Amino acid sequence: QVQLVESGGGSVQAGGSLRLSCAASGNIYGTYCMGWFRQAPGKEREGVAGIYTRTGGAAYADSVKGRFTISQDNAKNTVYLQMNSLKSEDTAMYYCAAKSTTYLWWAENDYQYWGQGTQVTVSS
Repeated sequence: QVQLVESGGGSVQAGGSLRLSCAASGNIYGTYCMGWFRQAPGKEREGVAGIYTRTGGAAYADSVKGRFTISQDNAKNTVYLQMNSLKSEDTAMYYCAAKSTTYLWWAENDYQYWGQGTQVTVSS
């Protein structure tokens, strides 16, 4: 089992920044991909960014490219999502997820482990 705990959400004005953290614990050695997803009220959950933990390779949804950066600190078993130039449409509950496969970071059905989420609210 893998436990994921997100933190760092909050309220910010448009144009501002937030950094989300996802701390992993438990049997993490079999997790090769970490992803950030978000779900806004009335909308489906969507992939935001993913990182392949063995290589550090990262990928992003088009809507956040150039604004968000996903990174990892292996010593702390933590994945981060740095969010800059935030827009009102970034308002959502953000979830961290982990899986044991090394492809298709956006395929949320492949993820075995999910955190509880952290709320991000961007006011215009």
